[in-house]
Amino acid sequence: MKRAERRAAPKPARIPQGDRPMYPSGEGPTSPAVRIVDLTVTHQRHPAVHHLSGELAAGSLTAVIGPNGAGKSSLLEALAGRLPASAGRIEIDPELAGRIAYLPQQSHIDRGFPLGVLDFVALGHWPRRGAFGALDAALIAKAREALGAVGLAGFEQRRIGELSVGQFQRVLFARVLVQDARLILLDEPFNGIDARTCADLLRVVHRWHAEGRTVVAVLHDMELVREHFPHALLLAREPLAWGPTPRVLHAGNLFRARQMAERWDEAAPVCERAA
Repeated sequence: MKRAERRAAPKPARIPQGDRPMYPSGEGPTSPAVRIVDLTVTHQRHPAVHHLSGELAAGSLTAVIGPNGAGKSSLLEALAGRLPASAGRIEIDPELAGRIAYLPQQSHIDRGFPLGVLDFVALGHWPRRGAFGALDAALIAKAREALGAVGLAGFEQRRIGELSVGQFQRVLFARVLVQDARLILLDEPFNGIDARTCADLLRVVHRWHAEGRTVVAVLHDMELVREHFPHALLLAREPLAWGPTPRVLHAGNLFRARQMAERWDEAAPVCERAA
């Protein structure tokens, strides 16, 4: 029975690695925001991302998808500079220096510290003001404005530990708004939140895209990817497809990703083939 299923599997629609995304708002070619060259990344001594090459056009909106353990979060950490490359390199447009925002999964954030919502959002100013830089009234006003933009006006004095999952995700988005970044990296930003919060935060993502910011998000909901993200990268530790979302989400590519995930050996060497 299994052999018959494999013979009936759809043929993958192969897409060249780094198939350039369309340019936002119909504009002409621009230099890429990010160029990835034969990148290999490991996480806790286990294989994560193997031999990835391609480009993220400035202003593009890209979903990173794939099975659990495919290296999606590790790729975002590498793009954010939090995880070193084992081989290859990541080239980021020098104009983006200090203009990168990384939003990790909620499970990686300690909410036990007694910090107020407004103070937490104001931390988004740190990349430019420094850890000990004073926040003037104008910067505090921007933090309040960001809270209003995500539907949390009036929550300024609440403690972050008192918030629901959806409310805290709104706070995290508000902090990214304050950062005013040009490259925005989101790790499972809609996981575990209610439909209304998801819709509100998607509007923020579309706002960033309309402003010409480069946005990369790790996602699991394929319908959400199809509807809201023009471009996608399918990872199964190795890149399987990268380009316009309808082509990447071809049934053959998804089938191949599942097959590869079933064969993963966590004790395998980092690389099974030469660069």
